[in-house]
Amino acid sequence: MRIQNQAWMTLTNNRVQKNQSSITKTLEKLSGGDKIVRAAQNASGLSVSESLRAQIRGLSRAQLNMQDGLSVLETTDSGLQSVNTALSRARELAVQAANETLTKDDRLASQKELDQLMSSIDDTADYLEFNTNKVLSEIRPLYIQVGSNSGQSLAIDTVDVSTRALGLENASIKTREDADALITKIDEVTSKISKDLSKVGTDYKALEHHLQNTSNTNENLQKAESLIRDPDMALEMMDFVKQGIQEKGTTLLINQTNSNVKSVLGLFN
Repeated sequence: MRIQNQAWMTLTNNRVQKNQSSITKTLEKLSGGDKIVRAAQNASGLSVSESLRAQIRGLSRAQLNMQDGLSVLETTDSGLQSVNTALSRARELAVQAANETLTKDDRLASQKELDQLMSSIDDTADYLEFNTNKVLSEIRPLYIQVGSNSGQSLAIDTVDVSTRALGLENASIKTREDADALITKIDEVTSKISKDLSKVGTDYKALEHHLQNTSNTNENLQKAESLIRDPDMALEMMDFVKQGIQEKGTTLLINQTNSNVKSVLGLFN
């Protein structure tokens, strides 16, 4: 009579250990929310996933960069509009001063207001900043990183609206001739400011376009990365339940076998 089959018991114990290992791996996925807990599970998938994650983080940062760029353009637009308002009033004063019915005191009062307007234009150029960077006092390219890789940038051209740069540094309406000349000069400057505003609008649209494209690309990359790394919670739960049933079944079988062995051995007492 065979009381115990050692090979069968070893096989059962191996099955228990394998099932417990599967339960541990499933619990790691469920608790960590990650399908690939270690490289051994999917080395190539992990490599692709890490590359996608680097791109995703870079694109997320690029989106913030472009938001900053849009804010710079909004600041620039506001400043240019302010300069345009001052120029409009300065032209009005010049038209008024071009009329010979004004007295000397009238012209002096108008010149004083004109000087204040020119000073306000210089203040806008000197003090309007974004994150301590001046945007209206020099002409230079302002590069915005719009992608996650090298070379993916968009240049925004800053402008210079100081009275020196606009040719209004010594604006005068003290005489009719000065006022007449100033009208022509302000018209030229206003045309330049309008072109600057148009360029700001074009850059804004371009940045918005890049931002939308980057957002779509980032969303698609996140979906692709999710398919590699994120576990199917419903499927993992089904596996967990199945593994639990298998473990209980194997445990009951072992217990039953041990009980039978004890019963047989009890016959010899």
